[in-house]
Amino acid sequence: MPSASPDPSSTAASLSELHPLAATDRLFFERAGARLDRDGAERAVRQALAGCEDGELFLEYRESEFVSLEDGVIRSASFDTSEGFGLRAVQNDEAGYAHSDELSEQALLRAAATVGQVRDGRGGIAAEPPRSTNLHLYSADNPLQESEFGSRAALLGAIDAYARGRDGRVVQVMASLAAEWQAVQILRADGVRVADIRPLVRLNVSVVVEKDGRRESGSYGTGGRFRFERVLNEGSWKHAVDEALRQALVNLDSRPAPAGEMEVVLGAGWPGIMLHEAVGHGLEGDFNRKGTSAFAGLMGQRVASPGVTVVDDGTIPDRRGSITVDDEGTPASRTVMIEDGILTGYIQDRMNARLMGVAPTGNGRRQSYAHMPMPRMTNTVMLNGAHTPEEMIRSVRKGLYAVNFGGGQVDITSGKFVFAASEAYLIEDGRVTAPVKGATLIGNGPDAMMKISMIGNDSALDPGVGTCGKNGQGVPVGVGQPTLKMTGLTVGGTGGPA
Repeated sequence: MPSASPDPSSTAASLSELHPLAATDRLFFERAGARLDRDGAERAVRQALAGCEDGELFLEYRESEFVSLEDGVIRSASFDTSEGFGLRAVQNDEAGYAHSDELSEQALLRAAATVGQVRDGRGGIAAEPPRSTNLHLYSADNPLQESEFGSRAALLGAIDAYARGRDGRVVQVMASLAAEWQAVQILRADGVRVADIRPLVRLNVSVVVEKDGRRESGSYGTGGRFRFERVLNEGSWKHAVDEALRQALVNLDSRPAPAGEMEVVLGAGWPGIMLHEAVGHGLEGDFNRKGTSAFAGLMGQRVASPGVTVVDDGTIPDRRGSITVDDEGTPASRTVMIEDGILTGYIQDRMNARLMGVAPTGNGRRQSYAHMPMPRMTNTVMLNGAHTPEEMIRSVRKGLYAVNFGGGQVDITSGKFVFAASEAYLIEDGRVTAPVKGATLIGNGPDAMMKISMIGNDSALDPGVGTCGKNGQGVPVGVGQPTLKMTGLTVGGTGGPA
């Protein structure tokens, strides 16, 4: 339920100039009409977590806006302000959780009585608090304070006009802008308090073209944790339109993709979404503690070809998947999960790390105050190798060059995945030739990692559009990789055998 906005003395513009703890104190405890004070919050946390091994109070304030245009008309526009708390008590592998959009000591005490049931008469040794950090990975500026709503809506109209002016085959244009400003504070029973202020923006453009009765589409998006001006400047939004149009025109000339087992070259950047799904989820701590991951029990063993190094890095400045601290208060980190093909680490929240006897990695994330944290990826990236993309293409007699991906899915337990390529080409006798449509990559994550035969020297990050779903929760993420060559990958298509 929407809640009252801060009083004028606590506007986002002024809050961005404060230390995150001071800014969130003003938001949650000190603004006009506040029904919760810091002493009351700390008192409720101590009561709720007495005798528990871990837990926290998570306070959140969020402003968000979304506006979309289709064929020159604003089809939807929304603005939402929300706030609330989530209170968690952790004992061994059990957790009690209560949340509310009412920020008051009375609501916290009611929640404390609920979550405290997880103790069940048992005492526990309190876990060590998260370490402190002076890291600031992004600005605290609120992107929604930069300009008037009308100017953002007008920009979508300019995108529509520019796309149609670029090519007479354009028959439909869709564009959207999304932004949010999230302020969080984590309070623990040991008195440790951690805060973070997180901006997030995204621009998406989709173009449909038509020729001789055939219609095809292309899309492009960009964004990150920064001010709106980074995506609203003319060079940025025109690049987004140009890329969406280019992809649509490529698809307009495409033929049905062949099917069968073949060599596949994956492009740099966004194709790392396959790495995220097929490998990254399998390296999250909860799945491995419970033994349900295809990678469970393989620590120290070879799980990928030599040369393959995969990291989850939440410390890359301004990136969509980056977090100064996670939603338990642990600072972000760079976790090497696979090094030179050997499994070296999982990404962890506090509970699963404690139960597995390792340190948390700063990957305890949640969608909002209404959700419990769990191990989630941030920016999952494969590091560079030694080959050029041209070398890889020349080495393929007959295969597929997959430049961009659309949707995909993976089964964590088996590691099996299916991904649809939104832009792909045939490789014939060492040359990229005709574009193809309908190609899907089918395989098993651990098996696919062993089929990587060449690793490019052109590692790139995605443009800032990823959202990861897990157990009903969505969080912003990033992916990246160099160009890769994989041997013997199964390609599904409608064009018959390769």
